[in-house]
Order: sequence, then structure tokens, then C-alpha cells
Amino acid sequence: MNRQAQAVVLFLVGGAMVHAGTTDLYLRYVKAGLQPLVVGAGLVLIVAALATVWYERKRSRTGSDKGVEEGHGHVHREPRVSWLLVLPLLALILVAPPALGSYSALRTGTALQAPLAYAPLPSGDPVRLSLVDYAGRAAYDHGRSLGDRRIAITGFVALDGKGTPYLVRMALNCCAADAQPVKVGLTGRIPPVIQPDTWLELTGTYTAKRTKDPVNNGIIPFFDIAEAKPVPTPRDPYDESWNN
Repeated sequence: MNRQAQAVVLFLVGGAMVHAGTTDLYLRYVKAGLQPLVVGAGLVLIVAALATVWYERKRSRTGSDKGVEEGHGHVHREPRVSWLLVLPLLALILVAPPALGSYSALRTGTALQAPLAYAPLPSGDPVRLSLVDYAGRAAYDHGRSLGDRRIAITGFVALDGKGTPYLVRMALNCCAADAQPVKVGLTGRIPPVIQPDTWLELTGTYTAKRTKDPVNNGIIPFFDIAEAKPVPTPRDPYDESWNN
């Protein structure tokens, strides 16, 4: 692939990154805090592509003048198959990959970690907590910081081979490639019919019930459901509070 073709590919890659970074598409790949880096990297690639085109045109004009003076010139054709490198870029722009769901969650052990501290619960009834926050308080603080408050958590449903339901959020460290599940077992008023990957908002209370993840023996706390309702998939399907 010649320099001009490389510049086109660079420009397309940069444009795809800027497009992803200025829409919700980037949330399928990296955590929200990395948006400025995604947009910035895309702009750098676009500038590099334009600079490459400018440099090549300048060099071509200089080379043409020398070729006329010396009475010779050479044209090199590049294989057209190299343009297939553009196809993944079109896929990036046109097709947004789905967020990781129950299939990945059930094949990976829970990534729940002991929190460094337990912040005071916010006001409101019910108290809205991230699933990771609830799971950490339930598993490692034994619910002491939760008390008897009504709690609302949101996640997607995963059903194991025995039909046992879990509410799950995939926790990010950096990007979707390192996403790991945090799982909460469900008890109480479990909906009679639930489908894997359905997003639910659950209202209920802490329960001391717990189990071990069969994949890595990690702690899976439970949540006592009082009310469940389906909700749309959130704009950012990943939970970033894991390492915050």
C-alpha cells in the first residue's frame, strides 16, 4: 500500500474514532472517562493523514520535475486487495457491537472485591445503589451499612444451567476486553417469567443469604426482591464503580 493509500486508511480510522467518541458508540469499547482520549487520538490520526497527503504531493511534484529533467519516471501500482483493510473500519462505523451479557457472565467468575470504605447511604426511599456497591456492602460488610433501608438496583438477568437467576453488571477496569461480572443472587418475589439479558430494576432489602460462584468460588450475595420491573438497556451498560 502506497503512502496516499495509507493516508486514506489513517483518515478513516481517525474519523471512525472521532465518530465513536462523539456518540455513545465508544461506550461499547471503553469506559466513559476515556472519551477525551478516544476523540483526541482520532483527531491526531486525521491530522497525520492530512500531513501525509500534503508531504506526498509535495514530494511527487519535486520528483516529477526531476523526472522530466532526467527523462525518466516510474509508476508503481499497489495491489487492490490492500483496500480490504478498510472493511473493518466500515464495520466499526455501521455496526455497534452488543454489550457483554449473560453468556459471558456465566462463564466468568464474579469479580467482586472488598471495598476500601463504605460511603454513607444517599437519601431517598428506595436508596438507589449500583449493583457493585450493593454487592460489596452485602458480601464484605454483611449488610451493616445497609440496615433495613429499601434499596433499588439495576442489572441484567443471567440464568445458570439449573435456572437459578442472578442480576449482573459487567464491571470495567479500562475497556470491554477486561470486563468481568459482578453477580447478585435473587430471592423473594422473583418474577415468574424472566429471560436472560433482560434488564430489570429491583426494589427490595438486604438478605444474609449468600453462595459461592462455581467458576472461581467468589462470594455471591443475595437480594430480597419486593418489586421488579423491566427497564431499557442503559446508555452505558457497564458499571465503572468497581475500581473507583
